[in-house]
Amino acid sequence: MAENLVTLEQVSVSAGGVLVLDQIDLSIRRGEQWLLTGASGSGKSVLAHTLAGRHFYQGRIVFHFGKEVSGEVSGEWSVVSDAGEILRGLEGRAGTAPGESLGEVAIVEQQHRFKNLPGTTELYYQQRFNSSDADQTITVEEELREYGVLEDPKAEQWLDGLHVRSLLSKPLIQLSNGENKRVQLAIALSSEPKLLILDNPFIGLDVEGRRVLHQLINGIVARGIHILLIGAAHEIPEAITHIARLEKGRLTMVCRKEDFREEGVVKGGVQLDPSILQQLRRPQEEDLPQVVKMEDVMIRYGEATILKGISWEVRKGEKWNVSGPNGAGKSTLLSLITADNPQAYANKIWLFGRKRGSGESIWDIKRRIGYVSPELHLYFDYSATCREVIASGLFDTIGLFRALSAEQEETVLLWMRLLSLEALPSRRLSDLSAGQQRMVLLARALIKNPPLLILDEPCQGLDDEKTNYFKELIDLLCGGPDTTLIYVSHYTREIPACVTSWLALEKGEGIIKRNF
Repeated sequence: MAENLVTLEQVSVSAGGVLVLDQIDLSIRRGEQWLLTGASGSGKSVLAHTLAGRHFYQGRIVFHFGKEVSGEVSGEWSVVSDAGEILRGLEGRAGTAPGESLGEVAIVEQQHRFKNLPGTTELYYQQRFNSSDADQTITVEEELREYGVLEDPKAEQWLDGLHVRSLLSKPLIQLSNGENKRVQLAIALSSEPKLLILDNPFIGLDVEGRRVLHQLINGIVARGIHILLIGAAHEIPEAITHIARLEKGRLTMVCRKEDFREEGVVKGGVQLDPSILQQLRRPQEEDLPQVVKMEDVMIRYGEATILKGISWEVRKGEKWNVSGPNGAGKSTLLSLITADNPQAYANKIWLFGRKRGSGESIWDIKRRIGYVSPELHLYFDYSATCREVIASGLFDTIGLFRALSAEQEETVLLWMRLLSLEALPSRRLSDLSAGQQRMVLLARALIKNPPLLILDEPCQGLDDEKTNYFKELIDLLCGGPDTTLIYVSHYTREIPACVTSWLALEKGEGIIKRNF
């Protein structure tokens, strides 16, 4: 039998006073590559972060890596924690950055936290669309130098294999999801970890990006690095040998990949309550036949052309899907509609019947739009409570800065009930799972019952059950002629049935299919 690589014995973790992991027992042996799956909020990412030294825990974790000590190799390197002590035997520090290694364990996060240049202002949400302020963020080269990657000859194989050298001059904030993942992987792999943890690495990647990542995972394993992948059961790389499932903080299944049966997933039986939805419906204030109109829109940053000659009209009540590979210009296109991109003024763009630059304010536009995106998720204040985040959607602010009326409080509570968040009003965003955070931000987007919904990858981080639940909700919300929908997803299975028109972007150009 193969030797153990990592052993967990009776490991429990609490966050925000809530038990997240409950007496986990798991052994990962040499030569094994694991997928950890389960419903949103089941504790998958918490388990990954605990192994990387980011959580206090009870129980015992032992790493059997073998480490040189005074010129000799110890047969077993054990790092043990009891009564809530944090991992201390690992080299490095407990608070690590995305893609950073903690000794022999490296983790690549779902989301990358960007940093500005020293002495400049704090990052803000619209910064990636403002060419002058985007230059105030650090570049890929500066990020890699901070972790010593460019000075390490051993890292050259990863810089070349992951095609990172061509990105060195780009600001981190302007990378696509696929490019960002490659940079994070280069940082993590340059430390030559024994165990690489990938937390939902396929999230946000297009079809080609996912194919490339599958190949990369195979190559990483072939070089002798062990993988622990956090992700969905419908995306299992070839290199994976074993699968474990978490449900409500407990391991409910551990098996070899060939013995795994996805139909064994426990369903929570969440039911959509149409009566609540009926209470939340409000008549639309205006009758504007045209919601969005663009004529020959051109967007450039320096010498790079992001959108090239886009002409597109969205009429009231239409339901659109916007698709395209990573880097095709989808986020830039949406930023022109949400009033977050200053280049809108230099183009022929009409929103809700008014040409941009004709005297309308940004807030006149935003009050008509409900919006969620991975970028908005990234920049939200993680110290805010669930209630505060949802309520901020009433005022189109990233944070709640005013008292609510009794009617507004009731609206917040109804949306929390509708999205099964009623148990979380005082929980901070930082204490929630990625899937729960996304449901909170979805409630924020929906709370105004706006005439235009813009949902950019809204199901990222949601399990299959919550994805189907959300699609059903969107179909009900957008079933009538009043609500207009612009929906972005790389997965056709995530697109609601109400969508009838497509805008496909490819290298900045658009192809339109209406009422297919």
